[in-house]
This record gives sequence, C-alpha cells and structure tokens, in this order.
Amino acid sequence: MDFQKELIAEYDRETAQTRKMLEAIPADADLNYKPNPKSMSLGRLAGHLTDMAGDWAMHTLTQDKLEFAADHKWDPYVPASKAAVLEKFDKGLPGVKAAIAAATPAQWDQHWKFIFGGQTFIDSPRHQVFRDYVLNHMVHHRAQLSVYLRLLGAKVPGMYGPSADEM
Repeated sequence: MDFQKELIAEYDRETAQTRKMLEAIPADADLNYKPNPKSMSLGRLAGHLTDMAGDWAMHTLTQDKLEFAADHKWDPYVPASKAAVLEKFDKGLPGVKAAIAAATPAQWDQHWKFIFGGQTFIDSPRHQVFRDYVLNHMVHHRAQLSVYLRLLGAKVPGMYGPSADEM
C-alpha cells in the first residue's frame, strides 16, 4: 500500500465533503450567528474549518512543533463572507497535498508537538496528529456546521450518502 497516495486520497475526500458543507452556508447568512452563547459563531466555525484543512495541516506537516508563549493572543480567522471562506479554503489545499506527498516515512513517525505557555498539549507521531487533529478534527467541526445549517433552515448536504434534504 502506498501510504502517501492513500492519505492524499483521504484528504481529498474529506476536504471535498467539507467544501460541500461550506458551500451550503446561505449567501445571506449572518456569520455572527451562534446557536448557543457558548458556541462559536458561524463565521468563526467556517474559518476554523478552513484553518484545519489549510494552515493547521501545513503546520503539522512542515514543522516539528507549534509553540506559543502564554501571553500569545491568537486572532482566529473569521471570514467576511461565504465567498471569502471558500476562496481561502481552496487556496490551502494544493500545498497540503504536496506536503503530504513529500513527507518521508521517518517524518511520519517523528513526534510533533503543540505547546502553549510551556505546557505540551500534543506530543504524538506526525501521522497520528495528522489523522486526529487535522482529518478527524475537520470531520467533527464539519458535523457541527451541519447542525448550524439545520438550525438556520438551510439545506444540509449529505456526506456519506444522501441527507434528509436530498431524499
């Protein structure tokens, strides 16, 4: 089995499904919408999905760690529009696919770390980080987005078969 080829195919499948969910956001949707005060806004959630597929994936594939000081103030990407999120989402995909293809077996086995304020939150082999914190994390938030869409009265696209809106 060609691990790189299979992982690129999986990345392609999951990003295509994620793009379908992002495309389902109504053009006139309020990106400040939150289904609950503790929830991310719709725009923040869409931006987070874009970061998962692009910047976060690239960090896990091309760096040995991501480390921030305790006083680091992270400014999350919140798109101004549906078009902006789709543009950024699409822009990040080719570089990630190239980085997957370029990774060596030794790099996949190397531990990758996420450290914030001196505390290590992730310290796992790169292949596990990519699966858990890129692919699975993207699927998780994509499902979260489907709930937002349902609550907004938008049609929810099917992911692994037709949705109730497609039947």
